[in-house]
Amino acid sequence: MNDWLPIIAPAWIAGSLLALLSAPLGCLVLWRRMAFFADTLAHGALFGVALAVWLSLPSDLGTVLVGACVVGVLTVIEDKRLPSDALLAVVSASLLCLGLLTLTQLTQQQANVLGFLFGNLLQVDWADLPRLAMMIVAGLGFLAWIWGKQVKLATYEPLAQISGINPTAQKLFFMGLLAGFCTVALQAVGSLLISGLLILPALIARLLANSPKHMVIIALMVAQMAVTCGVWGSVWLDAPTGLSIVLTLALVFFTTLIISKFTTKHGY
Repeated sequence: MNDWLPIIAPAWIAGSLLALLSAPLGCLVLWRRMAFFADTLAHGALFGVALAVWLSLPSDLGTVLVGACVVGVLTVIEDKRLPSDALLAVVSASLLCLGLLTLTQLTQQQANVLGFLFGNLLQVDWADLPRLAMMIVAGLGFLAWIWGKQVKLATYEPLAQISGINPTAQKLFFMGLLAGFCTVALQAVGSLLISGLLILPALIARLLANSPKHMVIIALMVAQMAVTCGVWGSVWLDAPTGLSIVLTLALVFFTTLIISKFTTKHGY
C-alpha cells in the first residue's frame, strides 16, 4: 500500500475536490431538470479537447470555447415546435461524433481516446492540485453567488420572475458553470461519465433526504464515499478510476432504490 500511496493520494484528493462541487451542482441540475444539458456539455468537452490538440492550444481553452459555443448554439436553435430533450440529444450525439472523429484523425492522440472517454484520475500529480483547488474554489464561489436565485427558479419560475430574477441571465450563468465543471472533470471521469458523477449522488440523496438542504449534505457524503471507494478499488481491481467511481455510485443508487421500495420513508 505504501508503494501506491504517492500515486493514489493526489488522485484521491483531486477526486474529493471535484466531489465538493459536483454534489451541490448535481442537485441543482436535478432540480432544474437539466441532466440532458449536462450530458451535452460533457460531450462538448471531448470535442473541445480534440480541437485544442488539433490547433495546438491549451486543452482548458478548447473546452471553454466549445462550451461557450454549445451554450450559444442551444440558445439560438431553441424552438417551441421541437422538444428540448430531442434537441439536446442531437447536439450531444453530434459533439461526441465530432470529438471522436477529430481525436482518431490525430495519430499522436489515438492511444489516449479511452482516457478522454472514461478519464484517468491516477495521472493527476501533486503539481496539478493547487490549480485544481483554485478552480474548484472559484466554482463553489460562483455557485454560492447564484444559488438562491437558481433554487427559486427551480421551485417556481413565475414567482421568481415577479421577485425580479432574470431567468435568461440565470440560465446562462448556470450553463456556464456546468461547462466549467465539465472542463475540470474531464480528466477524472472522462466525457462519457461526467453526467454520472453529477447526477447519481443527487439521485441517491433525493431518495433519502427530507429537504433540499438535507439533500445537498447527503449528496456530498455519497460523492466523497464514491471517490474514495472508486480510487482505491481501481487500484485493487486494476480498473479505470472513472469507471470505478461511477459504478460505485450506480451500485449505491440501485441498492438505495430497491431498499426504499420496501420502506415507508420517501424523499421530500
